[in-house]
Amino acid sequence: MDFITTALYVVIGVFLLWLIIKIFATPIRWAFKLLINAALGFVMLFVFNFLGGFVGLSITVGWISALVAGILGLPGIVLLILIENFFL
Repeated sequence: MDFITTALYVVIGVFLLWLIIKIFATPIRWAFKLLINAALGFVMLFVFNFLGGFVGLSITVGWISALVAGILGLPGIVLLILIENFFL
């Protein structure tokens, strides 16, 4: 092989590596953001359960309720309170 063919293969390989990283970077970023929101949701649910225990309200802590609380925030906690304590 000569130098031009080798250089062309290197350029194509680097381009394909860049393209693969670019394709997978967005879903990984979304998954990381979803994981952070779930962790914040767990924290919010534990704080609510601690403070809500004085009033008699509680929410089951699980992955789905943590995601709802993490993504929606305070309206998500209100939604979980309504669903769990008044409709179930």
